[in-house]
Amino acid sequence: MAKKLIDDMSLYRSWHLARTEHDAITTEFEWVMLRFNEAFERFCLQLGSTVGLGSLSYQELIILNVIRMQDRPKPVTIIARLLNRDDIPNIQYSLRKLAGLELIVKEKEPQGKNFNYAMTDVGRQKLNLYAELRGRLLTDQTSSIDKVDEKLQQTARLISMLTGIYDEAGRISATYSSDLADD
Repeated sequence: MAKKLIDDMSLYRSWHLARTEHDAITTEFEWVMLRFNEAFERFCLQLGSTVGLGSLSYQELIILNVIRMQDRPKPVTIIARLLNRDDIPNIQYSLRKLAGLELIVKEKEPQGKNFNYAMTDVGRQKLNLYAELRGRLLTDQTSSIDKVDEKLQQTARLISMLTGIYDEAGRISATYSSDLADD
């Protein structure tokens, strides 16, 4: 893939995000990630709709799956951390909706003032169907790809490292003066 991009560098010369060969390759990766994210979101929403969770947004469906992860109740801060999100009020709004649909319950910790969110039996049943359908439609298909588990592990590690780099670049850019835009 990199070799092909290098050969086709002339296609990127007029693109503001591809000033160098490395820029072009990085930009191509970002666009692949954007398209993957859109396909992933459509897939998740279609699965959700099929199992009776069609009223949920993509973010609500993802939050529901995170709460189900490891079958342990979680506070909103852990949910946010696991999703690399910092918009706690939006997550809390989604949690209220999920609780209103009786997919999760809000539980007070025994010794404290914090709350955790746990699955209800209805939520658990819906996500069991979701997982079963996901297995039949996705992981059964991907298992035919040569060395897919190894490739997925390597890709997951790479994207995890890049997530840290993008987060750090975002933090650094927040310290830059807006005067740069005036130059």
